[in-house]
Formats: sequence, structure tokens, C-alpha cells
Amino acid sequence: MGIRKYCVVSGVLFSFVAVAHLLRIAGGLSVSVGGYDVPMGVSWAGLMVPAVLAVWAFRSAGPGAAP
Repeated sequence: MGIRKYCVVSGVLFSFVAVAHLLRIAGGLSVSVGGYDVPMGVSWAGLMVPAVLAVWAFRSAGPGAAP
């Protein structure tokens, strides 16, 4: 697999994670892990970090990326 394909696949996966967190925020869904309620702030971080990584991956896969 070439670097461009890797970057595109990574960008798509990071985008899915970011969208999942966005849906949680928009829907106001509660999440519990081991009886602990996960605060909504975790989803805000879970939205921002993968979104930035997705943009970075897609930009790296662009026309200027190494083959």
C-alpha cells in the first residue's frame, strides 16, 4: 500500500471517529464505562483531535504528497 492510500484510509477512519463523537454531542447521548458516566467534554476532545488528524491525513494524501 502506498503512502497516499494509507493517508486516505487513515483520514476516513479518523473522520468516522470524529463524526461518532459529533453525533453523541448533537444527540446528547450519555455513555457509561464500568458504571462511570463519561463527561461530554471527552466527546469534544474526541471530536477535535480526530478531526485535526483527518484533515492532516487528507492534506498529506494530496497532490504534493510523496508517491
